[in-house]
Amino acid sequence: TRMETPITALYAGLFGIKLIVLSARISLGRMRYRVGIGSGGERRLERMIRVQGNFVEYIPVALLLLLLNELNHASAFFLHAIGIALLAGRLLHAVGLSQYAGRSFARWTGTGLTWIPILILSGNLLYLSFASF
Repeated sequence: TRMETPITALYAGLFGIKLIVLSARISLGRMRYRVGIGSGGERRLERMIRVQGNFVEYIPVALLLLLLNELNHASAFFLHAIGIALLAGRLLHAVGLSQYAGRSFARWTGTGLTWIPILILSGNLLYLSFASF
């Protein structure tokens, strides 16, 4: 069988695995610090929770935008470039925020590699929408 949206499916699968990794880190951290819910005031656990929270705040919208671009026949090169940038961005952000709650190169770059692709995907959809009138 032929998959209709293989590029979005690829990145959705990768991001799904990343979400499980981030979630497992929280579960292990809660066991380590003996915390049932929340962070229990543990700063490291608090950062783990924020890394996961930040991930789930951006990735669903990014994947929806990627999917809509793919359904509207954006080029495979364009979609992969965006997908790779998003993946790199989320990995860098997770590393940066996991290590330090303040500013860091990884966190700053990761944010940029998330926001810019979302803006590009959004802009392309707006362009396609107006071009179709």
